[in-house]
Amino acid sequence: MPDIAIILAGFAVGLIVGLTGVGGGSLMTPILIFFFGVKPYLAVGTDLLFAAFTKMGGTVSLARQKLVPWRVVAQLSAGSLPAAVLTLGVLRQLGPASPAVQALMTNTLGVALLLTAAAMLYKAARGKQMARHVANSDALQQATRARHWSLPVLFGALIGTLVTLTSVGAGAIGVSVLLLLFPLLPLPRIVAADIAYAVPLTLVAGLGHASLGSVDWPLLAKLLAGSLPGIWLGTRLMRHTPERVVRSALSVLLAYAGLKLIAL
Repeated sequence: MPDIAIILAGFAVGLIVGLTGVGGGSLMTPILIFFFGVKPYLAVGTDLLFAAFTKMGGTVSLARQKLVPWRVVAQLSAGSLPAAVLTLGVLRQLGPASPAVQALMTNTLGVALLLTAAAMLYKAARGKQMARHVANSDALQQATRARHWSLPVLFGALIGTLVTLTSVGAGAIGVSVLLLLFPLLPLPRIVAADIAYAVPLTLVAGLGHASLGSVDWPLLAKLLAGSLPGIWLGTRLMRHTPERVVRSALSVLLAYAGLKLIAL
């Protein structure tokens, strides 16, 4: 695998994550499998830590801009982290490199990519209808209150399971869930919440996969060399990007990748 190609792939994915909130997994995992020939279990494990460190850099940038709604992040994490730990326990019992788990990961990843593509199209259609700012602190407090306290926890658990199995789901699916649960939250804060809550989730899931031997460390280092400057640039350009065009194009690519994985 040419080092420069891996670094450029990391930069491109990091840039897109920063611009749109699309999860690194929905883009990087298919790239690792189809373009670089990485085994599915290694692609998932490596990508989880890739996403954790990439989004950590993005979260720092967004926090400095005071865009992260930490209350929303805490609610989603309350469901996603326990679900990730339970899913890792199941993978440890079955063995991540076993043919049955490989098939489960590949098929689930394909379905997750199709769901991500649909979520991105929904997000693109809703984009222009959403406010991009809140009037004051009282309005922000109201916008971060879910329709029911249990909903973010339940959806967080669902996403936590999906992310641990496939490394996909924290991005576009997470954004769509946030749009449904927090319809008054401005778009930049939706993206910021999605990036921030994915950090502890992908870190826990990624370290769990590392304990199972499912992480390619040299590959991870090369990806991060590109993604960290990419997501920093993306978060700076987020407010000035025609994201509907970007998301619509990406949704087509992800749908194609999902169908190809299911057909394997």
